[in-house]
Order: sequence, then C-alpha cells, then structure tokens
Amino acid sequence: MIIDQEKCIGCGKCRPYCTAGAIVNHPKDKGTGRKAFSEVIRDECVECQVCLRAEVCPTQAIVEEELSYPRILRRAFSDPIYTHEGTDIPGRGTEEMKTNDVTGRFKEGMIGVGLEFGRPGICLRLKETEKALGKLLPLGVQVEPHNPLTQLIADFKTGRLKEEVREEKVLSAIVEMIVPQAKVQEVLAAVKEVAAEVETVFSLDMISKVEADGALPCIREMEKAGLKRSVNGKVNLGLGKPFAG
Repeated sequence: MIIDQEKCIGCGKCRPYCTAGAIVNHPKDKGTGRKAFSEVIRDECVECQVCLRAEVCPTQAIVEEELSYPRILRRAFSDPIYTHEGTDIPGRGTEEMKTNDVTGRFKEGMIGVGLEFGRPGICLRLKETEKALGKLLPLGVQVEPHNPLTQLIADFKTGRLKEEVREEKVLSAIVEMIVPQAKVQEVLAAVKEVAAEVETVFSLDMISKVEADGALPCIREMEKAGLKRSVNGKVNLGLGKPFAG
C-alpha cells in the first residue's frame, strides 16, 4: 500500500487500522513549511489492505499497488479475502486440520500438529518459520502439501525457504504436519526449542481422531509433554458429507 502525498492531509486516521504498525505520521514542520502527512513504510507493510477497506481516509489518499512476486506473498498471507494461487483457498490458504472429519487427513495412530506463527501487531518474516521447519523436517514429519507455506520450501531436508521469499513480512503463516503418534514427544520437544528461538509468537495446534473409549490421543500426548491445553479447544462434528471413511 502507498499513501498519495498529493491527497494526504496527515490526519492519522488510518494509523490505528494498520495490522503491522507500518504507517507513520509526520507532523507539520513550521520551519520548512512542510505539511503534515502520513507514510507507509513499505518494508514493514504486510499488504493486508485493512487500512484501505476501513474507508477512514477523508481524502481517499490510500492507494492499492499492483503487486508482483514475491511481494504478492505479503497479501496472500495477510489479506483474509485474498485467494492463494497455490491452494485456491482464501484466508491463510489452508483448510487446516479442523477439516479432518471430512478430509480424513489424520488416521488412527497419527496426530496433526500445527504451528500458527504471527498475529496482528506482531507479524513475522517468512524466514522465521525456517526455525521450526529446520528442526521438524529432519524428524520425518509429513508437512501438509496443500499449504501455501509448504509450497515455498526449497529444501525439504533443511527447511530452507526459497531465497527470494525469506524476508517477506506477513501477518501469519502456518507450519502444518502429520506426525506418527510414536514421534509426537520428539516433535513437541523440538517445538519447545523453537519457542525459545523465534522472534515472533506462535500457537500450537494438535488434532487426533477420538478413540473408541472417547479418549483423545492428542490431549494425552500434550499432558505427557507437560503442556496445558487452551480452554478454546474445539470438537468438530462434521455435519457435511465426508470424503473419508
């Protein structure tokens, strides 16, 4: 995004809507006669378009740019109404683990693990996800192929992303994988190491099929690792037509 300086009056109404803190207000300079104005620091902007859709600019000075690769990835990972070209899914570009009751991604004996990096106001450079990928891929986990971040991996042995995308700043990105239950403790130990190294925030997601006696293997594994589940956990009932038996 850019702000047309010919139209901008420096009112600052757009600034509170910036999810990345990329809008800076410059006051009027009486000494030089410079008028007050607002500016988008382009390297910090995640192209979420919230400032534009908020329609708070009284002079319509906020302008949408035509984005090319790799900068278009900022919008793809940050604009909730943008559809990822690699997955044809809007939002964060992945159906995520919660659709397991329909897709059947996670069979008995398998647990889904996701790391959701970034949040509004914090964000991340895509290279931060390499700190997780570099520890988890050598453990033999299967990363979700229908995930936009997976499609940016250049080396599946080291977790290194394509060089041109590493510095792109985005609102959030998800590392999504399938883990055999026997490896879950090893994976969770690696996740704890990642938490101490990343320069952003992430939440840990886990999912598994319900066992015949009603037990949830993912909860059992979390407790074994000394992790506490959030009160926001949920159970999906799958009222749609399932594709998996």
